[in-house]
Amino acid sequence: MGRTPAVGDIIGDFSLPGGCLTEDRFERGDYSLREQRGKPVVLAFYPGDNTPVCTAQLCSYSDGLEDLRSCGATVWGISPQDVDSHERFARERGLRIPLLADAERSVARAFGIDAPLIGLRRSVFIVAPDGRLHWKRVGTLGATFPAAKVLAEQLATAGAR
Repeated sequence: MGRTPAVGDIIGDFSLPGGCLTEDRFERGDYSLREQRGKPVVLAFYPGDNTPVCTAQLCSYSDGLEDLRSCGATVWGISPQDVDSHERFARERGLRIPLLADAERSVARAFGIDAPLIGLRRSVFIVAPDGRLHWKRVGTLGATFPAAKVLAEQLATAGAR
């Protein structure tokens, strides 16, 4: 497992396949962190689609999306499942945030959150508009997650407004 970036570190670029449910269409594409420079990005790493805590977390962020977007933020959910799994998950739960597939867990390793047996540790990182890590929460057991309200509060201090 690699080192988890520290607040203030520049976050390296990555690109992952994914998709986003828009109305009744699941639009697939590649998502690149570099293309998000100039606005804050919330990276919500979660162990698996359709598991109880992951479902609660992603539904919370999808339900709070307007508050997060009002801070200027883009929100991505990232897990090891493939895009087909993400599409089923998004459709079943009505999730309106892009879900990215880190099937090889290369991005999880780069963030130091790759974990044997569970795939990755539930973690949330806020990348500031300048590409530096502004805030993070890395779970130990993965049973809890920061609420969308907490993320909005952190985004407000990231120069996001």
